Amino acid sequence: MRFRRGRTALAVLAIATTSVLIAGCSGGGGGGGSSPSGSPDSGELTFVYLGDANQQKAFNALFAEFNKQYPDIKLKAQGIPAGNWADFSNTVATRLAGGQVIDIIQVATEGQRLFASKGVLADLGPFIEQDKAVVDDYWADINPKLKQFNEEFASGPNGETLFIPGGFNTMGMYLNKSVFDAAGVTIPADGNWTWDEYLAAGHAIKDKTGAYIQAAGSSYFGDAMPWLTTNGASTFNADWTKPTYNSPAAIQSAEMARQLVAEGLSPEPGGQFDAEAAYKQGKLASLNGGRWPVLSIRNLDMVADTVVVNWPTKTTNGSPVGWDAWNIAKNSKNQEAAWTFIKFLMSKDAGEYFATIGGTIVPARESVAKSSAFTDNAPEGSIRLSEAMSYATPIPSIDRGAEAQKVIEEAWLTIISGQGDAKATLDAAQTKLESLVANK
Repeated sequence: MRFRRGRTALAVLAIATTSVLIAGCSGGGGGGGSSPSGSPDSGELTFVYLGDANQQKAFNALFAEFNKQYPDIKLKAQGIPAGNWADFSNTVATRLAGGQVIDIIQVATEGQRLFASKGVLADLGPFIEQDKAVVDDYWADINPKLKQFNEEFASGPNGETLFIPGGFNTMGMYLNKSVFDAAGVTIPADGNWTWDEYLAAGHAIKDKTGAYIQAAGSSYFGDAMPWLTTNGASTFNADWTKPTYNSPAAIQSAEMARQLVAEGLSPEPGGQFDAEAAYKQGKLASLNGGRWPVLSIRNLDMVADTVVVNWPTKTTNGSPVGWDAWNIAKNSKNQEAAWTFIKFLMSKDAGEYFATIGGTIVPARESVAKSSAFTDNAPEGSIRLSEAMSYATPIPSIDRGAEAQKVIEEAWLTIISGQGDAKATLDAAQTKLESLVANK
């Protein structure tokens, strides 16, 4: 399962119940035999993941469930407390290049292309052919877009299947029903609304209740990309070869985010604003996120008073999407055991288990996302997070992703803070991004 993105208070409070991604790696290059190795029913798999010791409880629960079926496959985890997925990917790649032995790696969208380019991952084709019925059942139950994105952005240099895609996160808005009711603002029944309708709702809420409509932030995934994608924009073009951060639509999107702060509909960014507390107290009308806010909303006893809707649109429905993916390394001595674990993660039983224990992702299987395992004890409209995959844009993640993310977030913060003109700021960021692409 996928960690939430961004740096708001929710990131600290959410329990990271994550799907692990399988890769048995030793060393920083390719090499090693390509024939499957080890036993499918036994062996030891060591992996690294994004997070710290606090996530170990979630991994222990995951392993315990797996070990009910495969008691002789042992899994051990080591957390890397990186600030984001791009930093994590760079850290792991550096360790591999330095010769550290790592059997399993957790990889999200931001790191998949990087790892695919290193030549350390095995082609999963033989495993897929070996268990074609199992894999075909999985493909038939996930959104076709997820399979398409996996092929486009995470295949090997010769088209090899290096990853099996897993759970994902899109972006939506978790609305506080009580605040909307108090302001006399109707929540869109179909979950859709426009930027103009959103601004009008924000002013009505502010005037009648004093509450903000949303907190202000500058995270790449959770703040910048939703405004960009709902205006048909993004930070890069479709194949991530050219930055598009200063397009007219992107500039307009940044100006919209700034308008919320300038008109007092969002608090000034960078302060000590406690979004969770404000949401509970009726001082904040929404918590924005993928699946991850559900954990905090449960803790706040606000499930029944919350509804999930789509991000407001300017030109089209839009959302970023990032997904987990599972892989096996060429040098793994336990490839068969790794594939056994991948099959477990693809199973409907595993998907339902992840959803039931909380999780911070949308299940890849649509049958699970529509089931009570995902919708029980969750806000009304939660299924919209799964449906958003149909129109979502993969979070652009170039080889120098950590540096690109820093450029993107710093520019966004400059704009929403009122410290720089949107066009001039994005023009400068565009130049930096172009340099990162040219000098990868």
